[in-house]
Amino acid sequence: MSIKLNYSNKSSSKISSNLVLFCDEKNSISGLRKYLSNNEFSYISELLKTIDPKKNLLIFEVSSKKKIILISIKKNIKISDVENLGAEFYKKINYGKNSEYFIISDSVVNKIDNFLGYFLHGLKLKSYEFKKYKTKKDTRSISINIIGNKNKPSNLNQLRFKALEEGTFYARDLVSEPGNILHPDEYAKRLSSLRKDGLKISIYDEKKLKKLGMHALLGVGQGSVRGSYLVTMEWNGAKNNSKPNRSETLIAGSAVERRC
Repeated sequence: MSIKLNYSNKSSSKISSNLVLFCDEKNSISGLRKYLSNNEFSYISELLKTIDPKKNLLIFEVSSKKKIILISIKKNIKISDVENLGAEFYKKINYGKNSEYFIISDSVVNKIDNFLGYFLHGLKLKSYEFKKYKTKKDTRSISINIIGNKNKPSNLNQLRFKALEEGTFYARDLVSEPGNILHPDEYAKRLSSLRKDGLKISIYDEKKLKKLGMHALLGVGQGSVRGSYLVTMEWNGAKNNSKPNRSETLIAGSAVERRC
C-alpha cells in the first residue's frame, strides 16, 4: 500500500468523492454545512444523535461511491494524540481497492501549530510495511488530497516530516531484515552509505576493537563466521540552507551488533 499526498488550493465545497472533515469533541457539524449537500447534512445530523460522542472517527456511507469521515478533535489534545488520530484514520481506510480521499484543511479548528502536518505524519508512519521479500506485492494506493487555503503544513515542514518518515522507515527496514541477510558485515556496509546524508560514520573492525580493549564484544563474535564491528554515527546538524534529510532521525553514537 502506498500513500500519495497532494496539496491544492482549489475550492473545497461540495466534494463528490470521499470527504474528510474535522469537528469538535461534541461532533458539532454546524460549521461544516458548506461542505455538505442538504441531504448529507440532514442524514449525518440524525445519525449523530445515536452515536457515542467519545469516538474519534465516524464514517458515514452516504452512497456507494462516497464516504464522509468526521474526525473529532478532543479538548486539550496533544501532538502525540494528533499523530495517533492520523494512524487511526489510516487503519479505517486501509482496505478495498484504490481509494481517493479529500481532506478539507479549512475545517481544522485547533490551537496546535501544524495540526494537519502531525496528523498526516501519523498516517504515513502507520502505513509502513516491510514487504521486500513478499512474492505477491500489494500494488494498491491511497490518494490523500489536502485542499483549502488554511492550516496546511508549509513546504519546509512537509520536507521535515518526509525526512523523519524516511529515517524511521530506514531504521524499521534494518530491524525487519533477517539475521542471515543483515549480518555484521552487511550492517556495517549499509550504515557507511549514510555518509552521503551528512552523517559522520566511524567503523571499528576487529583490529581496532582489540586496540580499544573491547574484548567482551570480540568474545561474543568468536562464535560467528562473520566479523565483529562497532559503528558510531555522529550528526552535527544540517548545513545552512540545506534541506532536511533522514539523518535527522538517526541517533548519534549508536552501536548495534547483529549476528548470524
